[in-house]
Formats: sequence, structure tokens, C-alpha cells
Amino acid sequence: MLQRENFREYAHKVADKMADYLENVEDFEVLSKVEPRQIFDELPVSAPKEGESMDVILKDFDDIIMKGMTHWQNPQFFGYFPANSSPASVLGEMLTATLGAQCMIWQTSPAAAELEEKTMIWLAEWCGLPKDWHGVIQDTASAGTLCSLLTAREKATNFESNTKGLAFFNKKFRTYCSDQTHSSIDKAVRIAGIGSDNLIKIKTDSNFAIDINAFEEQVKQDIQDGFTPLWAVANLGTTSSTAFDNVVEMAEVCSKYGIWLHIDAAYAGTAAILPEKRYLFEGIELGDSYVFNPHKWMFVNFDCSAYYVKDKVALIRTFEILPEYLKTGFESKVNNYRDWGVALGRRFRALKLWFVMRNFGLDGIQEKLRLHLSLADYFTQKIISHQNFELITNPELGLVCFRYFDEDKSAEELDKINEQILKSLNQTGKVFLSHTKLNGKYVLRLSIGQTYVEKKHIDNFWELLLSVSSEQLSVLK
Repeated sequence: MLQRENFREYAHKVADKMADYLENVEDFEVLSKVEPRQIFDELPVSAPKEGESMDVILKDFDDIIMKGMTHWQNPQFFGYFPANSSPASVLGEMLTATLGAQCMIWQTSPAAAELEEKTMIWLAEWCGLPKDWHGVIQDTASAGTLCSLLTAREKATNFESNTKGLAFFNKKFRTYCSDQTHSSIDKAVRIAGIGSDNLIKIKTDSNFAIDINAFEEQVKQDIQDGFTPLWAVANLGTTSSTAFDNVVEMAEVCSKYGIWLHIDAAYAGTAAILPEKRYLFEGIELGDSYVFNPHKWMFVNFDCSAYYVKDKVALIRTFEILPEYLKTGFESKVNNYRDWGVALGRRFRALKLWFVMRNFGLDGIQEKLRLHLSLADYFTQKIISHQNFELITNPELGLVCFRYFDEDKSAEELDKINEQILKSLNQTGKVFLSHTKLNGKYVLRLSIGQTYVEKKHIDNFWELLLSVSSEQLSVLK
């Protein structure tokens, strides 16, 4: 067993391994090529009875674990939205792990609670968020969304459904979102006891944003049918296409019918750091809750999600439980963040966020974001100028939705070609990107936002795309 007196030796070895990885991450194939169950089968049937040396463990890490990793920090990782890291964030994570603190209440680590409060204030200032909002770090946007829905539920039942249960109330709640909303919304309504049948997905317009008229008509119909409209989600940057719902118009409907408005900006929220992108966030001050992930596009290691609420008292009343053993006498003077969400135990997530905000500074973050946006524009122009590719959406941020196109081929043929192009690209190991379906079309998603991505990586991808597309069409002929 590794002892404290030997820790320094292996900490240096691991630090060297980490530094080597960051320096050479481009040398790794982006997408792991292992077969299903391969890693599982290479691991021993049972855990060891006697302890093993760190040298043996680290060798198995290199020989077994690494070949089964998809390398999200490779600058040619274009799939999904980024889950960025940075050296400053990694160092913060290392110290968090070393301290090993469980930061559930102020007394269990005063610095953790007060640093979280301060970084949430700083982050709100950077993003131009309302000054009267209150922020807390959640693990993911999914957790923030669930907190929002549970708080809305409790307010609507005078904070009694937590104790009496929803069955006590003669109310049939309805919740609303667009048909482009993330699946975390579906999960939240299930967990909250609302039921997925009561999540109404509203059709979207030609830009994949929620149809406001259809939204209000659905609300009015639900009221007429005896339902109680409870909660709605406005998307600022949907997962499939980064579509932006009209928050101002949604807020008008929600205000008219007493609906809690939650704003999901999980990926796109970081863009609010750029003054020239603030127009995308018009009306957010009209929302009741708001969430975005610094761990997506702000170079903070997963997990770190910023959740803001207008009504802090309602949030705390929803989650507060104070057993005798956690009473400290400081409750009225400090934030006990275990009462601001589902989890009682909490990691010291604010430390890595603090490291990143101080190490990059506002200027450094803005510089990176603007580079990524310029690369997205650069790639978009390549798609527009090529006769055999078409742009599916007008990119607002770093996501470009496109596909191979030939007017002489049927819709089914085009879907098949694009699916095979994606498969062939990912099989090279040189890149990774994902797909979606928009208006029934199979569409390729190129998400540009990895910490170390540069113009050369976009050029490399473009050449690979042309080569793979040409090969695929030759096979089909």
C-alpha cells in the first residue's frame, strides 16, 4: 500500500505522465478502437487480495486503460459539445483531490463555501447576468434543471409536496419545452414525479426554435382540459443545432399563466462572456432560473455547472433538511450549499473554476472564444463554397451542421452516404464528430471549441472530409 512517505515519488511520476499527455495528446487516435467488453475482459476476474505496487498499477493504466480512452482533449475532437480542460484547471483538480474535503456546509470548509459564493458573483459579472440572481455550482446542467423543476413544484404546492406527496394535491401539472430540447428535461420530469406524459414538446420553427404561438395555444388548451401549467424550458443553444428560443416571448406567456421559466444555456452560456454575443441572451433577466456549464466551453474540467436562481429562499426551502448533527449556529450568516441542490455531499468545485478565471483572466477567455468562433466561420465558408456540401443551419457559435448533398440523389441515398461518411471519418482515428437529424435529414455536427484547436486542425479535417467523401462515392458507384 502506498504510504504518505512514498507519495512524493509517485506523485512526480504521475505528474510527468500528465504533462507528457498534455504535450502529446495529438499523437493519440481521437476515438478508441477497442471492441465492446475488451477492456472488461483484460481486467482480472477478482480484485487483488494483497496490495499491488503503484508501478504495476501504472503499467496497467498505460497498457489497458489508455487504449480504451476517447481523447476529448485532442484538438480534433469535434463530436458533441466540448468538455474542455486546461492546465490551470487540472492543477486545481489535483489540489481538490489532495485536500479531500467534503464541502457540504460552511463549517466543513469555510474557504470552499465562500470561494464558491465569490466565483459565482465573478462569473455573473463576466456574463452580464442580473445582479439580483444567486449562483451555486452543481455537478451538471441536468442537476440544475432538476433543482429548477423541484423548486417550481414546491412553490406551486406551497412547499408541501415534499412532505405530503404529489398524490395529496388535486393538480395535474404540465411542463413544456421545444421538440429540440435536451433529454435531461425528460429525465427531470420523471424524477420530479410529474411524469413524462406531462412534458409537452412544442413544435419548432424553421430555425428550430420553439413556436411561441403553438406554445401559448397548448397552455390554453391544457388549462381548459383541467391541467395546471407549471414549468417551461427556454433553450439558448440546443444540442442538435444551437437553436435559440425567444426568451422574451416565452417569458410573456409564462408570466401570463404563472409558469416558472427555466433557461437552459448549458453550452452556449459561455458565449455571454463576449459582449458581441450578448444579443443572443436578450430577456434572460425575465427567467426564474438559469444554467450553463463552464465545463463545456470555459476550459474548466468536468464537472462544474453554474446554476442561478432569482428566488434563493424558494430554492433553499425546497432542499433544506437540518438534522441535529449538522446544526452549527452559523446558518443565518453563511451559505450552506448542501441546501441548494439534491446532493448533501459536495466536492470543492469552485477551486478549479477560481484557478481558471484567475489564470486566463477575462481577456484570455475572450481571446479563446473568439478564436473558436472565427474557426467556425472559416469552416462554414468552406462548406458554402463547395458544390457537394450544404449548410443546414446558420451557425451562431461553434457548432456547424452540414452534410454531403447531391440533387440527383434521393433523400434515402443522401442519408446513407452521410452516415457512411461519418463512420469512415471516425474509423480513421484522426477525428471524431457526431450526427443528428434535422427536419428528418441525417446531418453531420462539427463542434469547434476544444481548448487547443487551431486553424491547422480545421484544414486537416477538411482535407480528410474531402478524401473520405470521394472514397465513399467511388464505392457507391
